[in-house]
Amino acid sequence: MNSRKSILVVEDDDVVRMLTTDVLEELGYRVVAAADSTEALHSLDVDRDFDLLMTDVGLPGMSGHQLAEAARRLYPRLPVLFASGYVQGSQIESGSEMAGSQPLEGPLGVIGKPFTLDQLRDKVGEMLATVEH
Repeated sequence: MNSRKSILVVEDDDVVRMLTTDVLEELGYRVVAAADSTEALHSLDVDRDFDLLMTDVGLPGMSGHQLAEAARRLYPRLPVLFASGYVQGSQIESGSEMAGSQPLEGPLGVIGKPFTLDQLRDKVGEMLATVEH
């Protein structure tokens, strides 16, 4: 379906990371998975062809917010999808509240955890629709 779209998934929970990766690959996406921000930044440095960064907010060390800020310094228009179990209703509507202390330019989204497979499919599709190539 979307075999040319590439997603970097950053999730410190091994089971959630594996399941998210498996589902996205089944949907036809190319997925690179990272367990923390250090791995993610390395992947962003090595692979310059990501269409979406999907990151857990509560990562150890550098938070998902900080990772998004670092990623946006490298790729200012990279869509960022925050995944969090601590999302309020209004934050689901707009990712801006999840962006940390500094507002991020460019496409932002939030998906609450736990999410269903349909919610993941729909939100990723919505975020990737913002990508211009």
